[in-house]
Amino acid sequence: MADALTILTALAEPTRLAAVRLLWDGREHCVCELTRALGASQSRMSRHMAVLKSAGLFLDRRDAQWVRYRRAPDLSPEIVALVDAALAIPDTARRTAA
Repeated sequence: MADALTILTALAEPTRLAAVRLLWDGREHCVCELTRALGASQSRMSRHMAVLKSAGLFLDRRDAQWVRYRRAPDLSPEIVALVDAALAIPDTARRTAA
């Protein structure tokens, strides 16, 4: 299981955070759903999902030519609370250069 810094780093990228918003419902989702919903290419989405999977947040399963992702079932309550807190922040904030 990854530490909080690894998870927060994974969540800090806007496309990955948007993917987590979609995947956090506990259902299994095809990468094709994510690419459509987020407007990302398949290769870009796969790279983002590799980061989230490496952080321990998601599992994947190959289904013919598709890869399906779902929330890791063994996440600690602390990690779930950390992700829930990140997801509770409205995504309407825009980044500005410092």
